Amino acid sequence: MTAIPPDPEPAQTPDLEPGGGVTPGATPPDSDQMSGIGKVEENPRHRFTAGSVTSIVAIAVFALIFLAIAVGLILNMIGVFD
Repeated sequence: MTAIPPDPEPAQTPDLEPGGGVTPGATPPDSDQMSGIGKVEENPRHRFTAGSVTSIVAIAVFALIFLAIAVGLILNMIGVFD
């Protein structure tokens, strides 16, 4: 069964102008707000999902590359490669 939305009827709403606007100084009518998700998501079967493992590996690879470049630049500044 589908519930009827609680939006107000435009013909019975005071201060409503043609086209759906309200007159200056008037407060627009309230309508229901949908919040949350429609379907409750199930908990993952494992502690680490495939997406979280992929993210951790990608961050670790990025950090190792950054560290290798930083060490190489420092050694180059010291003059080890000259």
